[in-house]
Amino acid sequence: MLDPAAFFDLNATTHADLFAGCQQVWQALAGLKNHVQKQLAEEGNGLLLPAELGRGVPLAAPLVIHGRQILSCDGLTIEYGSTDKGELVVQDAKGQRLDGASVIMAGAILLGNGIKIGRGVLIESGALIKAPTLIGDQTEIRQAAYLRGNCVLGRCCVAGHATEVKHSVFLDGAKAGHFAYLGDSILGREVNLGAGTKCANLRFVPGNVMVNTPEGRMDSGLRKFGAILGDGVQTGCNSVTSPGTVIGPGSFLMPNATAASGVYPPKTRLR
Repeated sequence: MLDPAAFFDLNATTHADLFAGCQQVWQALAGLKNHVQKQLAEEGNGLLLPAELGRGVPLAAPLVIHGRQILSCDGLTIEYGSTDKGELVVQDAKGQRLDGASVIMAGAILLGNGIKIGRGVLIESGALIKAPTLIGDQTEIRQAAYLRGNCVLGRCCVAGHATEVKHSVFLDGAKAGHFAYLGDSILGREVNLGAGTKCANLRFVPGNVMVNTPEGRMDSGLRKFGAILGDGVQTGCNSVTSPGTVIGPGSFLMPNATAASGVYPPKTRLR
């Protein structure tokens, strides 16, 4: 089974409609740009940041987003706790909590028009985010993270220090906390990448990425295709996935291991 439901619980993820009509799970990558543009145009799924913030220069001062308002931090108190646990707390001068407030720290860089963020989001100093990008509720973009556009991060996700993300999807709870690279890839719910995980997306030789499936070698139709990691997959430190790697839910890619292109069933141990 190569359809999305074999890898993700689509009844419990924010961006389930990305997979509508996909017979093979990786086909969602071909529709990612359209999905992002549709989400940017819709109301009620976050705040589209004003174009003037996307000038590509470090923010001179921190900003707080509360509801539809963008506030300076003057007179506000911020507790920088874990976003996924709801511990990012912003209070006004009277000690009243600004429920769901998001924080963009001074020194963060936003580039282009088309960055939408949800409630309870933290974007740390030194992060660079290119439009178009969607950042869901209670997600954390840490210092020196690099989001290169057409990135989708669901609820309670982490793009961590020195992590580069290009044309990729984090479903709810997915975390790439340290020194990771994700190109043209999809992380399922509650996936956790160990430090230094790399999801390679381009073959050495010309042509589309081929996937070794139980039915034989299949053309993905994609020139660039990294990895699909099903719900709950974990990777060890310094692990690598080759272009066209599709790993079933609940699997482990052990530290320092390389996963060859192919489809791996649920609860596989890759060494």
